[in-house]
Amino acid sequence: MRTVHEVSKLTGVSIRALHHYDKIGLLPPTEITAAGYRLYDDTALERLQYVLLFKELQFPLKEIGAILDSPSFDRNRALDQQITLLKMKKEHLENLIDLACGIKAIGVRNLDFTAFDTGKIDEYAEAAKASYGGTPEYREFKEKTKDRTKEEETRISAAFMDIFIEFGQMKDLGPADETVQKQVKKLKGFITGHYYTCSDEVLSSLGKMYAGGGSMTENIDRAGGEGTAEFTNRAIAIYCSGNSDGI
Repeated sequence: MRTVHEVSKLTGVSIRALHHYDKIGLLPPTEITAAGYRLYDDTALERLQYVLLFKELQFPLKEIGAILDSPSFDRNRALDQQITLLKMKKEHLENLIDLACGIKAIGVRNLDFTAFDTGKIDEYAEAAKASYGGTPEYREFKEKTKDRTKEEETRISAAFMDIFIEFGQMKDLGPADETVQKQVKKLKGFITGHYYTCSDEVLSSLGKMYAGGGSMTENIDRAGGEGTAEFTNRAIAIYCSGNSDGI
């Protein structure tokens, strides 16, 4: 666990910003001590990385929270976008360095300002942003969650994780068991009811994401016990393959 001062020193994010992120529900501390000190674990720091990533992509803080809290958040997609953006920024900086070195060596001979153009970077950031906001699921998610209070979000998130606790209690049954398949249907219905319409295609993608590593896998396994995320993914795969007809 790290204090807010340690997190600020480690990440370069100001204490004031961290307090603000907590206030708006974007990055709540993992624990608050009896003395009122905020403490953050590695999972919270991973979330902070994604917050900073989406800030680079020019998302408003409110939208960042909605993306990270969505059951369909794809960490690999987000990282691919960040890598591409950083490479573009690196190329931009290298062009500026070459220009500056050229001016120093021979003076200003050609009034070429292309090295200062950030148009491609801005266009990519906008395209990345649109790729989240343009999906029907994301629009539905924003509409369903726009008026929720922080307390309501906490209650719904807890109920969502309760489903994985139940999955963890079913691991001995096997993923194709009728009881487990009914649990998959319950998960699908919960996502549709509280977030967005969860088709079998979307559900299949979510299952792979649940078992794909990172904070989501860790949170599921923490709730239901080790292996719960992978077990849930296997159960979802069976459900979506059509083997669960009639359940």
